[in-house]
Amino acid sequence: MPRRSRAVVLDDRLLIEELLVGLQRNSAEFHTTSYWYYRACRAAVLGAGGHLSGPFSDLGEDLQQEAIMSLLELREGILLPDPRTTVPTMARFAGRYPHLNLLNLEALATGLLLGATLWLSPESSNGVLPEILDQEGIAWRTVAH
Repeated sequence: MPRRSRAVVLDDRLLIEELLVGLQRNSAEFHTTSYWYYRACRAAVLGAGGHLSGPFSDLGEDLQQEAIMSLLELREGILLPDPRTTVPTMARFAGRYPHLNLLNLEALATGLLLGATLWLSPESSNGVLPEILDQEGIAWRTVAH
């Protein structure tokens, strides 16, 4: 049974929100996954105006560059999982859930290994991940931004 901790895993949209304006953390220890971090950086760099990059387009040019750099240089207070533990766990989950993509497998493994609660944006909450998190007994909640 996974241990419960103060660890919270932010999805890509909430990671962007945390870096731009901050989220109410209380005593939570923020983590994200490598794939969610990559998607957030990609959205910042490409600036396609979608729901990930949209927040950056609302900023002035100077602030936009600062926000992009804050993503590319993820601050120490937001932790990333160790692939030495997540990858084998991802592989085990892939056998049970072959329809999950790498992004969801990493989120699932990270949540399990940390005993974390996954904070999902409303968009992520409508995907396939919440059902699997429930099946695995991994805590999650929707956080509107």
